Amino acid sequence: MKYGYVGLGNLGQNLAMSLVREGFEVTVTDLDKKNAEKLIAAGAKWADSAVDLAKAVDCVITCLPSPKITAKVLDQILPTMGKGKTWIEMSTLGRAEIQNFAAKCAAHGVETLACPVTGGVHLAAQGKITVLVGGPKPLFEKHRKALEAMGGQIFHMGELGSEAIIKVITNMLAFIHLVACGEALMLAKRGGLDLAQAFHAIKASSGTSFVHETEGQLILNGSYDIAFTMDLALKDLNFAMDFGKEFGVPLALASQTLQQFIMGAEKYGRDEQSTAIVKLLEDALKTDLRAPGFPKRLE
Repeated sequence: MKYGYVGLGNLGQNLAMSLVREGFEVTVTDLDKKNAEKLIAAGAKWADSAVDLAKAVDCVITCLPSPKITAKVLDQILPTMGKGKTWIEMSTLGRAEIQNFAAKCAAHGVETLACPVTGGVHLAAQGKITVLVGGPKPLFEKHRKALEAMGGQIFHMGELGSEAIIKVITNMLAFIHLVACGEALMLAKRGGLDLAQAFHAIKASSGTSFVHETEGQLILNGSYDIAFTMDLALKDLNFAMDFGKEFGVPLALASQTLQQFIMGAEKYGRDEQSTAIVKLLEDALKTDLRAPGFPKRLE
């Protein structure tokens, strides 16, 4: 099985590298060839375009920043793929979007598997990121080994579109936890506690969370460098609000968190790190949340 990877951003580079590391034959392409240098050095093949890549592989994997770009790439590659090939989408898309894209693929005889990931770029680099899968079970089994090479825990959620719901849920929770983490650390700081000691006490308590244990460290370092932007956070939170309307679920906390991110994006820019949402509170109170001994980036 020959795999092709289109989109070598923070996630894509690491996911593609996991495939190469595990011995899969991988062809890669990106608008910036510099993003492929490490992959090529590790044994990946380079294609000058997504079209050239699609001709050379059995399965095209995409990890792209927006549905608009995904649609553009699909329009380029589908005429060259043909029956029996597979498209695996690892970006976060809305349920209707992935279903519409899959229908377009089916018209060309191409099968679709949606496999967004969650857990952070550092886990993608380790090949331990969680993969959420939607699509036909036989197709999932066909590509299971590749998915296991890229991820740690793999969850087949059901039919195509089911993965979009659970991915949005996990991201919604992460952003709510992030805002809460900032408020908790600020309480500790203004209460006169040693922030490093407070971080470890929270980590060992019933109040801990994955976000506290990971992004909390980047807040205390001051880098905020989680390799995930405000713009992407806004996209995912808006997906959550759409599902809330569709399913009749009032999302009070998610709504408040969305408003926080709207303010954060307005103040710091949509390309700022999502973790920097905590700066809103730091700036408002003119109090930083720094402590020694915490990393600039997660490894």
